[in-house]
Amino acid sequence: MSSFYKEIGLLVGLEIHQQLATKAKLFCDCKPIDEEHQTPKFERRLRPSQSELGQVDPAALFEFKKRKPFKYHAGAHSACLVEADEEPPHPINEEAVDTALIIALTLSSTPVDELHVMRKIVIDGSNTTGFQRTAIVALGGVLKTPIGEIPVQTVCLEEDAARLLNESEGVRNYGLDRLCVPLVEVALAPFTATPDEVQEVAYTLGRVMRSTGRVMRGLGTIRQDINISIQGGSVVEVKGVQNLELISKIVDFEAKRQHFLAKIAQTLQSRGVKVEEAVGEVKELNSVFKQSSSKIIKRVVDSGGSVIGVALRGFKGLLKLEEHPNIRLGKEFADLVRFYGVGGIFHSDELPAYGISEEEVKNVRVALNLRDEDAFIIVAGDKSTLEDVVAAIIERARAAVKGVPPETRGPTPEGTTRFIRPRPGPARMYPETDIPPLPISEERVERLRAVIPKPWDETIKEYASKYGLSLKLASQICDSEYLKLFELIIKETKVQPSFVAATLTETLVSLSRLGLKTENLSEQTIKEVFILVDKMEISKEGVPAILEKILRGEAKTPKEAAEQLGLTPFTEEEVKKRVKELVEKNKQLIRSRGQGAFSALMGELMRDLRGKVDGKRLSILLQEEIKQTIEEKSG
Repeated sequence: MSSFYKEIGLLVGLEIHQQLATKAKLFCDCKPIDEEHQTPKFERRLRPSQSELGQVDPAALFEFKKRKPFKYHAGAHSACLVEADEEPPHPINEEAVDTALIIALTLSSTPVDELHVMRKIVIDGSNTTGFQRTAIVALGGVLKTPIGEIPVQTVCLEEDAARLLNESEGVRNYGLDRLCVPLVEVALAPFTATPDEVQEVAYTLGRVMRSTGRVMRGLGTIRQDINISIQGGSVVEVKGVQNLELISKIVDFEAKRQHFLAKIAQTLQSRGVKVEEAVGEVKELNSVFKQSSSKIIKRVVDSGGSVIGVALRGFKGLLKLEEHPNIRLGKEFADLVRFYGVGGIFHSDELPAYGISEEEVKNVRVALNLRDEDAFIIVAGDKSTLEDVVAAIIERARAAVKGVPPETRGPTPEGTTRFIRPRPGPARMYPETDIPPLPISEERVERLRAVIPKPWDETIKEYASKYGLSLKLASQICDSEYLKLFELIIKETKVQPSFVAATLTETLVSLSRLGLKTENLSEQTIKEVFILVDKMEISKEGVPAILEKILRGEAKTPKEAAEQLGLTPFTEEEVKKRVKELVEKNKQLIRSRGQGAFSALMGELMRDLRGKVDGKRLSILLQEEIKQTIEEKSG
């Protein structure tokens, strides 16, 4: 383990959420499918309620304060009154229960005697009911990984959330097609590892799920929640990581962010700052900025809004400090206030700037009664919103003195994290009264024990043997979201399986590294490419360029891309003519070097014909012509 991660006491817990390939959803008979064209059905606002203990969950309260309405869209086949919370849930999907039990048994977990469905409070709009239904299926167990055995805590069966379509004008739009799709959640006990090792553990757990043959494949069908902490810090949950290749980046970023926040806390404490004294005066500063040149502040003041200043005791120089890229305390505050609809903050470490003058900075410091070692934050916006914003800033400033605050964060496409909401408390779970307990008999467990899948290594060996693939390529395609598409292409065309597998894995990965969104390629488009290869209308060498052309939006179909690239294939006679001409031109070289001339001549041909002629066929023709020329010399 890297000395840095070991030094900071990095601890990681993984929770994997995998959609199951069942015929119906978890609590109704609707199909678990994605429907692109959905129509708006109804709008709803969700509110938190007290638990049986008389407490309100902090995460639910945070979401409620955003005061956002939610609009739900539904297709004709993927949602019903159960998803709309207008009808009680149906009995739990027995097929989903079987799959969850198989996964549990594969992990040597102990199934429960009776399945009890619980409600977990969620009011961010992702569930129409204001809660998510979940049930513990099994306890304990172990996951065997390349870094050793990692204990399994729980295996749960739960309903997936609604799919966020977009957010505009303060309204979140959700699709109900994904709501109530069965999910298996496996929670691993916390373990120590490097970011790369954490990613490998995630892949290993995903492979256990996929080896059952009972789970969905493709982007969005598997999501990871990663619980990350360092020694002396709080647990931070990074929720909803869909791209497993980002896990190592996310863990690395979060480890550095938390280490940085711990150092900030040490600095503040060394300066004598106490938690309850971290925030000084809080004042409206409209009078200071009456004639401000800052367009943002002027717009707020002119519209009747407020400019609020918050004094931070002992924070001077810490808001702009950046020991790691994109990790600053000032950014932590800015990310926080954006969730209330405020564009960001101004802070003293970056001023004067942004139209705020040096004189205005001095006046702010006087108004807030600041000392030399103090800093300040300015926020501007609607008065009704700023009350909650200022309260959040105060809470975050006090947390900075303690160290790493417990919170829920989300992943970014770059592999960093962003604030979402506070961590949920223990008051969010209560029994589901609409669904009776389901006994899990020993006979059922033994029946399912007989269909536990083979170990992943054995599965890969069999797959490699079946399709003539290397073990590496077999592993890559089995890990890929394109496994079913691969099998379909092999079934419907005569294209070499190794080429299909390499294209669906290595080629698409290379294109994604160019910044192209390969997930936007439809399966039909990919299949059409291989159909053209099968018909010899394009060569294998032209496939990457064709896919890139489509991904850049420069062509709509593979055939159109091929025409634009000039990859219309040569006829057999045209290719033979090109080869003969080249050989004739280089007879002296061939007679002096024999077959040793092949590489140079093949390279010249490929420079002219790459993407227009199948390389293997071209190689055969060239070798035949060289051989004939050598024999003529001998004769």
